[in-house]
Amino acid sequence: MTDPAALIGARRRPRALVAGLAALVALILGLAACGSDTSGNTGGTGGSGSSAGATDSSTGGTLTVADAGFTESKILAEMYAALLERAGYKVERTSVQQTELAQSSLEKGIVDAMPQYVATYADLLNTEINGAQAASVSSPDLQKSLTALRSLAGRRGLTVLNPASAVDQNAFAVSTSFATEHHLRTLSDLGTSGLTVKLAAGPECATRPFCQPGLEKTYGVKISEIVRTGVDTPQTKAAVKDGKAQLGLVLTTDATVADSGLVVLTDDKKLQNADNLVPIVNTKSLTPKISAALNRLAPVLTTADLGALNKKVDSSREKPSDVARSYLRDKGLL
Repeated sequence: MTDPAALIGARRRPRALVAGLAALVALILGLAACGSDTSGNTGGTGGSGSSAGATDSSTGGTLTVADAGFTESKILAEMYAALLERAGYKVERTSVQQTELAQSSLEKGIVDAMPQYVATYADLLNTEINGAQAASVSSPDLQKSLTALRSLAGRRGLTVLNPASAVDQNAFAVSTSFATEHHLRTLSDLGTSGLTVKLAAGPECATRPFCQPGLEKTYGVKISEIVRTGVDTPQTKAAVKDGKAQLGLVLTTDATVADSGLVVLTDDKKLQNADNLVPIVNTKSLTPKISAALNRLAPVLTTADLGALNKKVDSSREKPSDVARSYLRDKGLL
């Protein structure tokens, strides 16, 4: 992702405002967010919302899992909730679209767990801790980005669990006819072709290092104009399909790209950073049981899987909770 200050939302599909802040206020006032484990293996007694009545002999306690208000985040949060419920916890769900509030809620333990993206979240925390001028700590290398993220998260009282292989990154698509005509499979192919293209994207693409500047510097792609249609919007895909632009900014977890008659060019020089999906947990709430429950998803969830799940919600209008639980059952995780 390209803008850590915007964390998640800026480069994703627009979503109507949900009642996440109101739900969070209710959580702050009344919910007990506790991560104690009846087996006696505890990583603390929970966040600032904990109460003595949050656990009993039959459950692991009450946890709050938040999403960032858009489809993909909702699906992941529903998966986390289902896995934690299977492990014996009662789970409350909320949505928090505002980045600063989400971060504060995680650090205070009002929210116990939330899905994030490795590279983007590392840069967000780096900026918060070391200032806006701090050099980026993320890279296309997952392990390097993950090491940086874990170090920074630890300073904020947060623990980073195992990342999934599923990664949500910028991707660049052309029409299948354009790809066939010019023998394009990779972004390197486009650069060496010498073709000049119009790029359908958001206006910020002109200055973001993983968009126009990166395409020009890393691949030598010649871009004559940015057609301002947004990031991975129907308008962006239509512009490329109809020839108003030759290249469009989409996302790796958008399973509708092929439906629009487009094909993604492979990022063969790894311009994009390692934005793998990863659970972030308040360290005081964390227990071995929570770690084990959430880490079960990491070796299973792929980019293609996540794209298909997003499509079920966005195109077929299925509920995120139903899609998440069905997937987990299919994979033998529930």
